[in-house]
Amino acid sequence: MLAGTGSDVGKSIIATALCRIFLQDGYCPAPFKAQNMALNSYATPDGREIGRAQAVQAEACRLLPHTDMNPLLLKPNSEHTTQVVLNGKPIGNRSAYDYFRREGREELRHEVCAAFDRLASRYNPIVMEGAGSIAEINLRDSDLVNMPMARHADADVILVADIDRGGVFAACYGSIMLQEPADRRRIKGIIVNKFRGDIRLFDSGRRMLEDVCGVPVLGVVPMFTDITIDEEDSVSLGQKRRQMAEGKVNVAVVLLRHISNFTDFDTLERDSRVNLFYTNNTADIERADIVILPGTKATLDDLLELRRNGCAQAIVRAHRNGHTVIGICGGYQMLGLTVNDPDAIEGDIPTLPGLGLLPIHTTMTADKTTRQVNFLWEGRSCQGYEIHQGVSSFDPDAAPQAVAATEASPFTRTPHCLGTYIHGFLDNRPVIESLLDSVAPAAEARMADVGSTSLADFKDEQYDRLADHVRRHIDIQHLYNILGHD
Repeated sequence: MLAGTGSDVGKSIIATALCRIFLQDGYCPAPFKAQNMALNSYATPDGREIGRAQAVQAEACRLLPHTDMNPLLLKPNSEHTTQVVLNGKPIGNRSAYDYFRREGREELRHEVCAAFDRLASRYNPIVMEGAGSIAEINLRDSDLVNMPMARHADADVILVADIDRGGVFAACYGSIMLQEPADRRRIKGIIVNKFRGDIRLFDSGRRMLEDVCGVPVLGVVPMFTDITIDEEDSVSLGQKRRQMAEGKVNVAVVLLRHISNFTDFDTLERDSRVNLFYTNNTADIERADIVILPGTKATLDDLLELRRNGCAQAIVRAHRNGHTVIGICGGYQMLGLTVNDPDAIEGDIPTLPGLGLLPIHTTMTADKTTRQVNFLWEGRSCQGYEIHQGVSSFDPDAAPQAVAATEASPFTRTPHCLGTYIHGFLDNRPVIESLLDSVAPAAEARMADVGSTSLADFKDEQYDRLADHVRRHIDIQHLYNILGHD
C-alpha cells in the first residue's frame, strides 16, 4: 500500500509507476483503492463507474479497468453532500456527517474487502493506494481505505510524502507515530516525492529522516514536467489558467466550480496548434476561437453561477459572433433550452433556462448512464464513454438547420455549436482535425506537424517514461525485499 502524509502528495502517480514497473519485471499487477473521492471518473467496459486514477493505473498494468479496482467512489455534490457509488453504481446521496458515522460502515467494509479479495485471487502484486492522510485519527473507527484496509490485505505500507509543500520531517514522523503500534510496524519505507533542485542537497536530510522515523527512505523522486499522465484532481487546473496566444487556435475551457472529467481536453491541449486554457474571464471567453463548456457534477448549480458571473452571456455572445461553442455532458445540458430537476436529484433548484444554443430539454433522473461508446465522426469510427444523470430530448420546434443526436452520431448540432454526452470524444484524431480545420486562423497552423502516434501508443510510452523516472530514484530491489521477493 502507498499511503500518504496528506492529499495530493503523489500517491496515485507513484502507484501508476509501480504498476508499470512490476509489469515490466514480469509480474501481473493490478491497482486497488478501496474508496476514492473524485469528480473525474471513468466508465468501465461493462458500463460501471470508477475513479479516473484507477483506470489510469489499470492502463499502466495493460488491464481493462474493473470496479473491483475501486469499489467505492464518492462524488461530491456540494460542500456537505456526496453521491456514493458502490461497485460502479450509485446507491444514493449522503451528507458527509451521515457517511462517516459508524452505523452502516460494516456493510461498506464488507464490500470493499470482498472486491480486494476477488482482485487478489487473480493478480499479484496488488498495488494498493490509500486516501488523504493516514494520520486522521478522528476517522480511525470509520476508515475503509487506509490502515484497516492494509490490515485486511496484510499489506506492507510505503509512506509517500510531498517535500515541495514543506514540513516533510514533521509530516512523516507524525504520520508514523500517530499509528497504533501494530499499524506502525506495517510501515516499511518512505518515498519522498516532488523534490526540486539538486537531489544531492537532501542526502543528509534523507539520513536524518531515517533516524527520526526509524524507517528506511526508499527514494527521493524529483518533480517532473515532461511526462504526461492523466490527472484525477482539479488541483492541477490552477496551473492551466493561461491567456490568449497569437498564432494558435485559442480554446477556452470554462472553469466551473464543480468541473468533472477535465481530462477530456488533455489530447487537444497537447496539440502544437492549440493554446488551451481554463478561465471564467468573460473577455477571454468572447475572444477564444473555441469555447468548451465541460462536464460538471452539479449542472443546475453551475448554470446558476454562470449566469451570475457573466460567463453565460459571454458564451452566447461568442457564439453570436461566429465562434465555435462545444458542450460536453453537463455542459451539453447547459447549452440547451431548459434543465429540469423535478425530483431534486441535484438539489433545491427545480428548473433553469439553459443558454439556448441547442434545441434540447434535459430532465434530471435518478438513474445514471455509464457506458463506453463507439460513434461515427464524418464516417470514421471513434470511441468515448458516457457518465451522466439526466435525459435530453430534442425540441420538436427546432430550426431546420439543427441536427438531433442519433445512436451512431450522438451529437446535437446547430451552426457553430455542438453538444454531446460523450467524454473522450476530443481524444479522437478525426474529431480534432475536423474541429481545428474549421477554425484554424492560418494555413501554418493547419499544416503543423502533430505526429501520427495514436493516443493508446502515446499513453503507453508515457507509462514507460514514468516507470523509468521512478526506477532511477527508488531502490526497487529494496522494495522487492520488503515484498518478500529475492
